Amino acid sequence: MIDRPDSHAEVTLVLPDGATRTVPAGTLPSDVVRSIGERLLLAAVAVSVNGEVQDLMTPLRRGGAFRVLTEKDPEALAVLRHSAAHVLATAVRRLRPEAKIGFGPAIEDGFYYDFEVAHPFTPDDLAAFEAEMRKVAQEKLPFVREEVDTAEARRRFVDDPLKLERLDDFTDPAEIISTYTDGPFVDLCRGPHVPDTGRLKHFKLLSAAGAYWRGDEKRQMLQRIYGTAFFKKDELDAHLFRLEEAKKRDHRRLGKELDLFMLHPFSPGATFWTERGTILYNLLVEYVRERQQRDFAEIKTPLLYNKGLWELSGHWGKYRENMFLVLDAESGEHDISLKPMNCPSHYLLYLSKKHSYRELPKRFVTFDVLHRNEVTGALSGLTRVRQFAQDDCHVFLREDQITSEVKFLMDFILGYYESFGLTATLKFATRPPERVGDDAMWDRAESALKAALEATAKPYQLKAGDGAFYGPKIDFDVTDSIGRAWQLGTIQLDYAAPERFDLTYTGDDNTTHRPVVIHRAVSGSFERFIAILIEHFAGAFPTWLAPEQVRVLPITDDQRDVAAKIVERMLAAGIRAHLDDRSETLKYRVAEGARMKIPYMCVVGKREAESDQVAVNTRGAGEGQKPAPVPADRFIERVRDETRSRSLLLEAGRAP
Repeated sequence: MIDRPDSHAEVTLVLPDGATRTVPAGTLPSDVVRSIGERLLLAAVAVSVNGEVQDLMTPLRRGGAFRVLTEKDPEALAVLRHSAAHVLATAVRRLRPEAKIGFGPAIEDGFYYDFEVAHPFTPDDLAAFEAEMRKVAQEKLPFVREEVDTAEARRRFVDDPLKLERLDDFTDPAEIISTYTDGPFVDLCRGPHVPDTGRLKHFKLLSAAGAYWRGDEKRQMLQRIYGTAFFKKDELDAHLFRLEEAKKRDHRRLGKELDLFMLHPFSPGATFWTERGTILYNLLVEYVRERQQRDFAEIKTPLLYNKGLWELSGHWGKYRENMFLVLDAESGEHDISLKPMNCPSHYLLYLSKKHSYRELPKRFVTFDVLHRNEVTGALSGLTRVRQFAQDDCHVFLREDQITSEVKFLMDFILGYYESFGLTATLKFATRPPERVGDDAMWDRAESALKAALEATAKPYQLKAGDGAFYGPKIDFDVTDSIGRAWQLGTIQLDYAAPERFDLTYTGDDNTTHRPVVIHRAVSGSFERFIAILIEHFAGAFPTWLAPEQVRVLPITDDQRDVAAKIVERMLAAGIRAHLDDRSETLKYRVAEGARMKIPYMCVVGKREAESDQVAVNTRGAGEGQKPAPVPADRFIERVRDETRSRSLLLEAGRAP
């Protein structure tokens, strides 16, 4: 053990009911909890001291608000998952003692642990590790915490080069080095952990994948095992169900099956949209354009700029490695780039004219293509690409207009999500550690944006330190149909850009004033938003968004001409209809249309042909339900109504 004297002889803890406990510095939280009640100690997972979570084995070094965390507290779940990662490492070391151990943190939906091994882990390996984890949990091994000096730590981890490298980071003599032991397995870790391995009951190992050591692609490849853990079995079961549902909805698989897009190694990170996918893409753009046509000014700006613009904006020094640079034939230097964002080009357009206070707010919106040089390993379907387009807007406004503008933009964004059946939660993000501008500017910006947000009376969560480098922001986290959250829209308040670009307007006092800039995005990028919509709807788009709304199927060649004329009437009415007169059986063609998730299939037999009707097979109606004959004109009008209203439901209120 290492002796770490504390300058304070005592610490005072304030309990949730206002009562206090004064204890010697270095007292274990478990002793404090025991003094409150033995039953509470049995239920305790960890404690929170002034908002910082620590386990029951870490000595108390400071006082403040003291709260006992049980399974009911959200913060306790990360403690359980971090402990699960430790138990995973214990299991791997038991079965594969040669494995070198890296790190094992809790993450949003679970945990992972990195190992250096000679060969990748197989599904059989994961099954064996999970079985061994259950044995470790059943043994109810206590997590024993020790604080050691660097020399002792190096002795303990002499055979673990990854841990020895981590010890090189401990350069501050005052920094505490701690180890945790369960049985014979020892890990270099700062915690926190649950009291013993028996607390881990409901968990699952999910997958293994390669991961570079410390995220550096120049370092060795490790094997990362992902898992998840919950306090309750039904919560684990629900999570595993969502994961299975997510696999079925994976936009990469559905994108291929529904013939929407493809990706190709000749153009990594860029999307090839098929005819059907292009229809879907254009429908979204047209919808956004329609909603913005009255209050926004759509513009287009160049894709290529020399470095002068990026030096002025500050991106050349901080963001250049993420930009696609182009060789300038005259200078022989790579000092031209494809634009990775629209903001600076919008500032140039604003600067091209003089502006009066009467014009503001002035909203520039664009759908220009952007390029960012993402590393190949980070590319993922449509959600992480190199080429994309945003429904990107920059608002130039007076400072006294911030509150009303934020409300306007927020209503616009939330209304957009609601039209797709998506719900959103709001996050208020404040100044990050790395930022431009002084504290006075940030105080002003944060105060203004927070006041505007609170004026909407909508609930929000604080994301301290997560703002943009130039200003605070409101982020919109959207929840899809299976409960997953996606960060999409944003409203960012920027006082820095107007100063950097010398943006001005003439006020009502006939003098020059500085505007404020708001950066606004709704979809994020169309590529990523389409990926979310594919998974949200599981590829079964509502009628207005479906690339093919109706497929007409004549039963025999005798009805082909009548069916073709019905299709022509549908096309004339603006319906995206297609005639399927292949020689395949009707059953096969209906099944094919169902696989393509077409909202309506209209069968035309002898009776329908003679009476100008269609037998409508509605997606989701279920097997065995007989298609209902409907007059063709009435059906056409029904589809037109669903399209005009952008209904999320199909005929008879049936979900898509």
